[in-house]
Amino acid sequence: MRKGIATVLVTAVGAAVLAGCGLKDLREESDGAGGGTDPGSAASDTFTPKAPVPRGKPLDGGSRLPAAPKPDDGDPTSVARTWATVAYGYDTAYDQGRQDAVLRTLPFLTTARASAEREHVSAGGTGGDWNVWAGHRAWTTVRLTFEDGDDDLPPDTPVLAYREIFVEGTAHGRDGWTGPGPRLMASVKLTRTVGGPWRVADVRVVEEALPPAARPSAPASPSVTPPVRKN
Repeated sequence: MRKGIATVLVTAVGAAVLAGCGLKDLREESDGAGGGTDPGSAASDTFTPKAPVPRGKPLDGGSRLPAAPKPDDGDPTSVARTWATVAYGYDTAYDQGRQDAVLRTLPFLTTARASAEREHVSAGGTGGDWNVWAGHRAWTTVRLTFEDGDDDLPPDTPVLAYREIFVEGTAHGRDGWTGPGPRLMASVKLTRTVGGPWRVADVRVVEEALPPAARPSAPASPSVTPPVRKN
C-alpha cells in the first residue's frame, strides 16, 4: 500500500519534473561532503549580495499551529516525523514563506544543516499555492506516511539512517476555506555520533507539480473577522 502511494506521487509529478529537479541519491554523498562551489567566490568587486528574505513574526497564541512535538532522539523515525511535521506546518498569518517553517526545525538538524538553513536565501517567489493559502490566512496540517519497508533503503547503522516520507497536507483558512496543502515525497538522511541524538543531516524533495485549487470548499462568512496579529 505504501509503495503504491509513492508510485502515485511520482506519476503525478511526471518524468519531466524528476529530470528537471536534479534529485540526488543521498547515499552517494559522503557525510563530510560540502554543498558545492560557492558562486560568490568568483564574483567581481561590484557584486552586491542579495538581502536576506525577511523572517515572519514569531508564533504566539494567535497561531493555529500546535506546539512542536518532542521527538525521541534515540529513534530516527521519531526525529524524522517531528522534522516533517514542523517543516511543513505553515501559518500564513505569520510566515512570509516556507523557509520560516524550516527555521523552526533547527533543533532537529545537524549543526552543518542548521547553519545552511540559517543562511539560505530563496531565489524565487513563494509560489501560486502559497498565495492561495495566504489569501485565506490559512495554516497547514500534514499526514505522514513512512516508506519503512522500501527495499531500496539501506539498513540503519549506529550512526546513519534514511527515511522516505510521503507528506500530504491540508490548508485550513481562517475564513472557513479548506484546500490542498503541501504534498511531496521527502528523502531524509539522519546521522548521529555513537550514542548521541539523531539529527536530520540532509533532505531531498520531490513535490507534486499541481498547485492547490483557488476555489474555496465552502463560502466564507462575511461576519467573521480574522484575529489581529500581535506585533
